[in-house]
Amino acid sequence: MRRRSGAPPSPLPQRRGVDAVRVRLPAAGPWATVGEHLVERLSGAGPGVVEAMLAAGRIVGADGRAVAAGAPYEPGLFVWFHRELPDEVPVPFPLEVVHHDEHLVVVDKPHFLATTPRGAHVAETALARLRRELGLPELTAAHRLDRLTAGLVLFTVRPEERGAYQTLFRDRRVRKEYEAVAPHDPALDAPRTVRSRIVKERGVLTAREVPGEPNAVTRVRAVEHRADGLARYRLVPATGQTHQLRVHMNALGVPILGDPLYPVVTGPAPAGDFRRPLQLLARALEFTDPVTGTEHRFRSGRDLAAWSSPAGWDGQ
Repeated sequence: MRRRSGAPPSPLPQRRGVDAVRVRLPAAGPWATVGEHLVERLSGAGPGVVEAMLAAGRIVGADGRAVAAGAPYEPGLFVWFHRELPDEVPVPFPLEVVHHDEHLVVVDKPHFLATTPRGAHVAETALARLRRELGLPELTAAHRLDRLTAGLVLFTVRPEERGAYQTLFRDRRVRKEYEAVAPHDPALDAPRTVRSRIVKERGVLTAREVPGEPNAVTRVRAVEHRADGLARYRLVPATGQTHQLRVHMNALGVPILGDPLYPVVTGPAPAGDFRRPLQLLARALEFTDPVTGTEHRFRSGRDLAAWSSPAGWDGQ
């Protein structure tokens, strides 16, 4: 994996496709021992958890040897450990590989599967699955797709090339196209460009539009509609703000079907409830490969159930 400058490689192997956690001790502080610092820093793990890990030798240094709780505090020291993997309900949908070469893996991700380990979703993520199934422990994600959104995600095979592919997304040199199912508004049958300023505050579930210089731009058009009042929309974002498409569709008065946050926060579905997937799909990715110069055009083969088979989609 790509490492910060000066960081040694992890002495611990991955577990189920998940990297060990790395911690670097601050340059200065009031702690006399390594154990004092780790107990304070990792207090969120719960009472006695870090002490037990230290006693069991589960926290190691760069040489792979266990770090003693009473070891003198050493500024800049790196230590590693494996977190306890949470109990996760497997996402019962396939992760389709649509392209695999020596540089890239492009997959068609299902709804409900997180892209990378985060929070309660760790081993049951696209990245961890691919590392296990393809035998590519150094695979990394070049960008992320929301857990509730299905569609195309790009991963890089070689750590030294990851930056080149991430730069494509940062510099907006990837053309992305999405599809969504939402209520039909005849005013959106013709293309509409939405520009606004979106902010997402840490710890707040939803993003919101605020006054100011626009930082989010989306091209919106209904490509077809039905007598039941629904339409299939094509969404082409020029920027990549958190929840941008969901916020913009909601602001237009046509919130995406199955959205648990917009316009109203309904709370997470119970574990194992895979009904009512968000009707948003990353349909296409197009870019010039920064390593090989190849022109890539990838398309998702998935359908949005509320459109293709509405009787099978629980929209109630």
